[in-house]
Amino acid sequence: MRSLITTGGTDARVVGAMVEHDGRTVRVMARGGVVLASGGFDHDAPLREEHHPYLDADWSFGAADNTGDGLRAGRDAGAAVEHMDEAWWFPTLAWPDGRKQMLLNERMMPAQFIVNGAGRRFINEASPYTDFGHAMIAGRESGVEHIPCWLITDIRSWRRYVIAGHLPLPRIPFAPAPTGHSVPKAWLDSGAVKQAGNWPELAARIGVPADALAETARRYNKLAAQGHDDEFGRGDSAYDHHYGDPTLPNPNLAPLGGPPLLAFRIVLGDLGTNGGLRTDEHARVLREDGSAIGGLYAVGNVSAAVMGRTYAGAGATIGPAMTFGYVAAEHIAGRLRRPGGGTPAREEESA
Repeated sequence: MRSLITTGGTDARVVGAMVEHDGRTVRVMARGGVVLASGGFDHDAPLREEHHPYLDADWSFGAADNTGDGLRAGRDAGAAVEHMDEAWWFPTLAWPDGRKQMLLNERMMPAQFIVNGAGRRFINEASPYTDFGHAMIAGRESGVEHIPCWLITDIRSWRRYVIAGHLPLPRIPFAPAPTGHSVPKAWLDSGAVKQAGNWPELAARIGVPADALAETARRYNKLAAQGHDDEFGRGDSAYDHHYGDPTLPNPNLAPLGGPPLLAFRIVLGDLGTNGGLRTDEHARVLREDGSAIGGLYAVGNVSAAVMGRTYAGAGATIGPAMTFGYVAAEHIAGRLRRPGGGTPAREEESA
C-alpha cells in the first residue's frame, strides 16, 4: 500500500488504496472499507526519536517491515492518534553486533537482583516486562540512569539456571546454545557482560557507586535469606513464581554466593509500539473531534492499543488484533447489507 484513496471535502471518506503489485501501481477501490493491519512504527527512526527520545538505538523485536506506513496513511486521511509514547516494552540484553535477547525468566530466578545507575534496586525484578520497561523510563526521567541497568548474579546461579540463553551444562561442542561452566570469553570481551571478584571491582566495571552496590547486595541477601522481599514483594504472586525455582521456599529469592560476580547490561527493548490510530468499538478510525472516518478501520498495532498503557500478558497484542479484525468485518458487512451501502469494488492500473 502506498496511500489511501479518499473523497474530497471536510467529511472525506476512504474508498480505496493505491497499491504496488507485480511492478505496477494499482488503484484498488474498496466497496465496504479499508482495514489497516500493518503493525506499528517499531523501526521508523524519526517517529521513534520523536516519541521515545530515551532510546539510543533500535532494540525493537517487531517485524522488520513495521515502519509506520499504515499510521502515516491514516494520519494523512485525518486520523487522530493516541499513546504514541508507548510500546510493548521488554528489558533486553543488547550485544555489540546488534543482536538482541529478551530477558524474561532470568529476572525471576532466585539469586539475582537488578540495579540502576545509582547501584540500587528499583522494582520487583520479576514484574511483567512492560511494567519493567515503564519503571526504566520513569526512573530515568527522575534523574537517575535506568537505561541501561544491570542484572547482578553469581557463578553459582550461572551454573544452575538458564541465563541469556546459556544452558547450565558442561561444555558441549556445536551445541545450538552456549554451554559450559565458565562465561564465554566473547561475552566478556563484548562489554555486555562484566565479571569481577568482589563488589567494589564489579561496581567500577559497571559504573555505579561502590558503597551503594555493596549495601544493595547486603540488603538483598538478608531479605532473600528471610524468604520475603520487604522492599518490592518479589515472589508474592503466582506470576512471579512461573519461572522461579520451585525447590526453594520462595521460588524467586535466594542469597547470592561467592565470586566471581556477574553483571548483564539491560537496555530498553520492545515487542512493538502500541500507540497509533484512535479507533472506536467498531474498529473505525476516528478524527480528533471523535467522528469516524467513513470507510477506514484499523486493528493491531497500527491502532492505539485497546488496553491503553497496560499489558495483560502473552498474546495481548494478538488477541485484540484478531477480535477487532472480526469486529471490523462485521461492521463492514452490516453496512453493505443496507440498501445502497458501499461502492462498487474494482481494480485498475493507475495512470
